[in-house]
Amino acid sequence: MPVAVCIRENASEKLMKNARIPVLGFAAFSGTGKTTLLTRLIPLLKHRGLCLGLIKHSHHNFEIDQPGKDSHRLRTAGADTVLLVSRQRRAIITEFASPGEPRLDEQLRQLDQSALDLILVEGFKSENFPKIEIHRPALHKPLLYPHDPSVIAIASDQQLDLPVHLTALDLNQPDNIAEFVMKFIQERKHV
Repeated sequence: MPVAVCIRENASEKLMKNARIPVLGFAAFSGTGKTTLLTRLIPLLKHRGLCLGLIKHSHHNFEIDQPGKDSHRLRTAGADTVLLVSRQRRAIITEFASPGEPRLDEQLRQLDQSALDLILVEGFKSENFPKIEIHRPALHKPLLYPHDPSVIAIASDQQLDLPVHLTALDLNQPDNIAEFVMKFIQERKHV
């Protein structure tokens, strides 16, 4: 089934001044399936030749390195930033001087976007940037789009009655969602 992409020009998108490439979020209440959808969608986008970055917002305090390991010992000893490098990957761990809720635009500034085609974002649902809302009516949670003009599509496991400016996506058809994302990127190249 072809997917129509209706992308509204939204002044709020310009708030992401550190975005050098298209940024597309996936927003929903916890437990709706954002990560599950992304783990199905990412391989489909990679197969289409995209280089992807991902920013995930966590509401939990997390440890990226393990207690007892050298990097953890050095960070807890007082290093404000630790760059951990191996042959396969690199991780940068930065302690915030003043803990507070992170802002997406600041995280975009930290991400090397030079070799990427698209940045996928999980979370940051209260910020203004293009998003696909994930909705499962069986969870009895309200839809986000009535209060978030940056939602451009709704991916649901049931058919919904949506306004004409929103694209309806079938949550169980990740190939169609991947096509929507590809068209989203194409539209962004012409903006």
